[in-house]
Amino acid sequence: MVTLADIHAAAARLDGVALRTPVRTSGALDELAGRQLVFKCENLQKVGAFKFRGAWNAVASLSDSEATRGVCTHSSGNHAQALALAAQMRGIAAHIVMPRNVMPLKLRAVESYDAQITLCEPTLAARKSALAEVQRETGAVLVHPYNDARVIAGQGTAALELLAQAELDAIITPIGGGGLLSGTCIAVRGTAPAVALYGAEPAGADDAARSLAAGKFIPQTGPDTICDGLLSSLGELTWPILRDHLAAIITVDDDGVRRAMRLLRDELGLLVEPSGAIGFAATLSPGFASDAQRVGVILTGGNVDAAEFFGE
Repeated sequence: MVTLADIHAAAARLDGVALRTPVRTSGALDELAGRQLVFKCENLQKVGAFKFRGAWNAVASLSDSEATRGVCTHSSGNHAQALALAAQMRGIAAHIVMPRNVMPLKLRAVESYDAQITLCEPTLAARKSALAEVQRETGAVLVHPYNDARVIAGQGTAALELLAQAELDAIITPIGGGGLLSGTCIAVRGTAPAVALYGAEPAGADDAARSLAAGKFIPQTGPDTICDGLLSSLGELTWPILRDHLAAIITVDDDGVRRAMRLLRDELGLLVEPSGAIGFAATLSPGFASDAQRVGVILTGGNVDAAEFFGE
């Protein structure tokens, strides 16, 4: 179980290492949403995503004997970059399994941190199989992208910062495997229990929304969305936390995500990837039926090729 104390301990490890990312507001976007939005800009974090928080907390938590074995994971991009950088900073090996259809931008970034990359077919089964083989060959310590208590605690530090930066009625984050939102739930429930908690999920990868509605875990099958960081099923650690603490999960189609990306660029000058913009997209959706007037939106990443989405 991850506790508020674990998140505070992660914050201490991250102090002076991770960036304390800024918050931004926009009157024009408030008018569109019909409420005040406070954007936590994790797209400006190291490696361009919140994932550095969890990766560094996990790597910094390793004993010296564990660290000599190196670390490994599977990831479509941002966690891969984060773990590769964290490993490089500690001077240990990183072994990363990535799907063959990974965005070239993210592949190059992982390569730049000297990680050992194994490409596999773009299925969860292929990722797990390839990762198991890497572990057998290297003995590396697994740092799962989200189903890891150290990672969840690290991700929760973003919400701790946000609560210190703004008075809020609600917080909304994207949801893929649920690491960030689980950490957010624990941080908020222990610090500002009156703040409502929401998830935002692609309509083409809505396993978390269906799980919450059914009251039981429903695995992800055949996801189809531009939000490449939100394709995973929930984990055995994240699902119970989300089940017990979320007010709702709002689903958004890809057109809504593209609109949100463009608005963030045009109004705030922020380049945010699809997975990172979906929380904002959800606040513009009729499905966001909250009466919260001050909503914190965590923009989780900015690793995107602008030409691909904006024709530039």
